[in-house]
Amino acid sequence: MRMMNEFEAQVLSDLCVLKSQMTGLVGDGSTGRMAELERRMERHEQNWQRARGFMAAISVLFAVIEIAVETWRRH
Repeated sequence: MRMMNEFEAQVLSDLCVLKSQMTGLVGDGSTGRMAELERRMERHEQNWQRARGFMAAISVLFAVIEIAVETWRRH
């Protein structure tokens, strides 16, 4: 069996580091930073949708109040 030269040893070392970084990023099936980012993005999207719904409801409420005030003022 032949010995690795310095270049081959460096390549294998770098591949080992890359593999561990990819495992940390993607995870080993159920965990990882990407899964956490996806969960955070889903929560953010839900909060954004709720805020949009709340603003739409407030807009309708203000429109109804404005109509009531204008009707009351004309009488």
